[in-house]
Amino acid sequence: MALNLPVDVLRSFIAVVDGGSMLRASERVFLSQPAISLQMKRLEELLQVPLFLREGRRLVLTVQGEAVLVHAREMLALNDRIVATLTGDTLAGPVRIGFVQDFAETLLQGVLAQLVALHPDARLEVRVGGTPQLIDLLESDRLDVILGMGAAGDTAAIREEPMRWFGHAALAARETVPLAVLERPCRFRDAAIAALEEAGRPYQLVVETPSLSVLRAAVLGRVGLTCRTDLFAGLPEIVGPAMPALPSVSYVLRRRERLAAAVVQLHDLIAQQVKDLALSD
Repeated sequence: MALNLPVDVLRSFIAVVDGGSMLRASERVFLSQPAISLQMKRLEELLQVPLFLREGRRLVLTVQGEAVLVHAREMLALNDRIVATLTGDTLAGPVRIGFVQDFAETLLQGVLAQLVALHPDARLEVRVGGTPQLIDLLESDRLDVILGMGAAGDTAAIREEPMRWFGHAALAARETVPLAVLERPCRFRDAAIAALEEAGRPYQLVVETPSLSVLRAAVLGRVGLTCRTDLFAGLPEIVGPAMPALPSVSYVLRRRERLAAAVVQLHDLIAQQVKDLALSD
């Protein structure tokens, strides 16, 4: 007798793997932890193999689980393409998008509102992180569309902007520049330090944080200077020769190749939002 694997259970299985826990998976597939736990038990019983090992609080795939994961992703991708083909723009699975923090603060609300207006039944997975992390998630098929930062001239760029210094002018006049930066890896951090070192300006890292909100508070509180683009709005910009010149940065939009028409529509919607932002400058 042929063994039929339920698509919804496979979707939960992938969510557990990608999220690293039942709790995070429950947020992705909109099921309770006990329900997902029962699904995983059912999947192991159907396949007659153990899929997970527990290492502390983490769930780690067994060798058999790794093999199942590869085929589960293929089955879900095929399922979603079939549904998209038959239903047009109907979203068969969750829309998985990633933003760097700068765009999450300025564009995310509008993009999500428009997407839900076009597709009221859409299920959204939104990841906010650094560009290298988002690219890894895109390339490993865990995100569909990402909007991040890249070097000037990046082939995926939809807009290029100059980096600027932000903070209070009195700090720029100090002999040792107090610098507020995001944790590595960060393109802006690297650019600020490189510019100061090339200009022979001594500096001190006074704030180092993973949070853009904390960085903003440090600048507003006159604790340190930082460099961002104009997306870092509402803060005093330092102009003139007080600080060394900075390079430009690209706003980079990437997507997976094979996507449902509705997710391609989301990609185009984000691109238009970024272009509209440029027109309003």
